[in-house]
Amino acid sequence: MDGRTLTVGSPRHVRETVGLTSDAEGRIAALEAEGRTVVVLADETRALGLIALRDEPRVDARAAVTRLRALGVRPVMLTGDNERAARAVAADLGMDVHAGLLPQDKLALVEKLATHGRVVMVGDGINDAPALARADVGVAMGGGTDVALETADAALLHHRVEGVADLVRLSRATLGNIRQNVAFAVGLKLVFLVTTLLGITGLWPAILSDTGATALVTANALRLLRFRPDTGHDR
Repeated sequence: MDGRTLTVGSPRHVRETVGLTSDAEGRIAALEAEGRTVVVLADETRALGLIALRDEPRVDARAAVTRLRALGVRPVMLTGDNERAARAVAADLGMDVHAGLLPQDKLALVEKLATHGRVVMVGDGINDAPALARADVGVAMGGGTDVALETADAALLHHRVEGVADLVRLSRATLGNIRQNVAFAVGLKLVFLVTTLLGITGLWPAILSDTGATALVTANALRLLRFRPDTGHDR
């Protein structure tokens, strides 16, 4: 700008390049203690000013965390924000947090969590893309960056965090439905295979039962259309 190179970066970056005064360090610490993320405006020689930001949780974030815990899911926050700001938000929501993460840090943490169980990663930014790709299931928030949407396995079209809990419930209901259909179809075929070989039933009843099984498993699958994402219950 006007022949000067100006940088807007994290306190850590500015501290490593042009340095920060003791007054600036104190002010940064105070702002971060209030749960704010601080970025520093600097030129080639010194810091010029501080900008304090605060990400407020979405209005349904607390309810989403409660619903996920009720489903047996352990929610963990991964963020590039500073430790103090992240802990202030996480404490309000009642969840674990890992802060100050770069994209590769999020990827490494997802890989670590994957050693203890299946991992669902929810994100909306470019920085989330590597972790979204590595997770067992990557979920992109609606309105996120194109990179996140293209990388994720699923996308929430509405800006509702509770949609994650709805997605888990619908996925479990779908998997349960598939298991029911497979068990019913295979079991019915085995029954008629045995009875046909024993001469109890003929060929045509076996054929009709196979057609009937197809109709029944289709009808059972159609029950999923009654799922209601707004309440999280399939009726």
